[in-house]
Amino acid sequence: MGALNPYFALIFVLVGGLSKTFLGYYIGSFIYDRWNHLKFFKYIEKRVFNIMPHFEQKPFWSIFISKFILVNHIVILYAGYKKIIFKKYLQAEISATIIWAPLLLLLGYVFSYTALRISHEIWQFSMVVLVLFIMFILFDKLVSWLYELFEEFYDDNS
Repeated sequence: MGALNPYFALIFVLVGGLSKTFLGYYIGSFIYDRWNHLKFFKYIEKRVFNIMPHFEQKPFWSIFISKFILVNHIVILYAGYKKIIFKKYLQAEISATIIWAPLLLLLGYVFSYTALRISHEIWQFSMVVLVLFIMFILFDKLVSWLYELFEEFYDDNS
């Protein structure tokens, strides 16, 4: 395939993702125990509720979806901060990581293959990078929109 064995790389991505899962939750819990009274953390809490308004009612889906959008680090810390049931948190994170890790490797493989194929022309390569970046932003917006739609639909059926 290339310079890295994909199975070896997948193991490292999974271990890194799961390490972040445990470390982030415990850091969030530590922050709550030490500094929950600070205005800064009240502000962060308000920001998380703007992004994921039903975080406390549906933590599994909020944590799962956050893996695929840019706010994942904040959501992981916030889950620890709010002391979400660890078993539910872990189920959401592991489920999302199992899907996210191979997608991340696939994206890296496609990007590196594309870079090697057209790297002779820097402008073509720059355009591919720009297109991939725009696709990532659009994907992030799509996932956020689908999550909001899911939230509205779920609230209507409750």
